[in-house]
Amino acid sequence: MGTVFSSRLFEWRGPAPFHWLALPEDVCDAIGARSAQVTYGWGAVPVTACIGDTEWETSLLPRAGGYLLPVKKAVRVAEGFDDGDSVTVALSVAPRGGRAANGTGPTT
Repeated sequence: MGTVFSSRLFEWRGPAPFHWLALPEDVCDAIGARSAQVTYGWGAVPVTACIGDTEWETSLLPRAGGYLLPVKKAVRVAEGFDDGDSVTVALSVAPRGGRAANGTGPTT
């Protein structure tokens, strides 16, 4: 599954501060329909995300019936955005077992 969406970046201060993008409902529905095929535990869904020229591998985390995309500081700095900014993301879900231990592997 490949999709493009926009969302507003927000910071959540748990045990450590993290920045997140909430996925739109229609994207969450599509991912939820495939989640049993791709999740590796706790409902996390492995993905490849791209913002601007920066691409990285991470996992979506389930939250309040939807999914959140964690956004690393290196991505925010490289692409010049911060808390409260609207960001456009290209996202591809990776199949369960499709990645090697180093995080590389095919995505769909």
